[in-house]
Amino acid sequence: MTVNDLMREMGFSGMESALFRQQENPEYQDMPFDDRLYQLLQAEQTERMSRKIKRNITKAKLKDRYARVEDIDYSISRGLDKSVMLSLVSGEYLTRKQNILTTGPTGTGKSFLAQALAQRAICDGFTARYYRMPRLMEDLKLARLDGTYMKTLSQIARFNLLILDDFGINPLSADDANDLLEVVEDRVGVSSTIITSQLPISRWYDYLNNDTVADAILDRLLHSSHKINLKGESVRKLQAESA
Repeated sequence: MTVNDLMREMGFSGMESALFRQQENPEYQDMPFDDRLYQLLQAEQTERMSRKIKRNITKAKLKDRYARVEDIDYSISRGLDKSVMLSLVSGEYLTRKQNILTTGPTGTGKSFLAQALAQRAICDGFTARYYRMPRLMEDLKLARLDGTYMKTLSQIARFNLLILDDFGINPLSADDANDLLEVVEDRVGVSSTIITSQLPISRWYDYLNNDTVADAILDRLLHSSHKINLKGESVRKLQAESA
């Protein structure tokens, strides 16, 4: 069995490819052993990180897998502060376990921003999960029925970043509000949540339709959160008109 065969059998595909390149290039023969080994290990590390990112992007279930922070359009007047966004892109909010609450009319780019930040978080080694609020509520209802409620909550809690898109788009029942509280409670001080909503934050209390639950949810969400309030016309409409 050759070294290449052994690497392949052990699953060291990045190292195997790098070794093949070294074997094909005579210049590597004069390189110190430590330097060659370092390059092999670095290639394997890069390959493993690439596979990890691909797995985590799949697990995130993003609706827009092409959303990138590099494609955020700051030229459109919608109240988007570039300095604030650059701070968020750095990912410090994730290490500090902070939330991002993004509000604004339909089409102003709330969902795109959330998913672009999720993509960047995944590329930086974090895990993320995207949900539209109606789908999350439905999944939790089904989990109650099939006996997997606690398991489902635990799975959601493990993600470093949770995106709740379209908060406030559908009415919440009392059970829905309690389920949302469970989700939020699991993440306080442990991980970050991004929420997008057409409703201004001032109307979230009434939307939750339960004073006790609303107090508990908002206390946890608003604590140490970044707030982005977008304004103006639909970005898609403006881009279509300028095309």
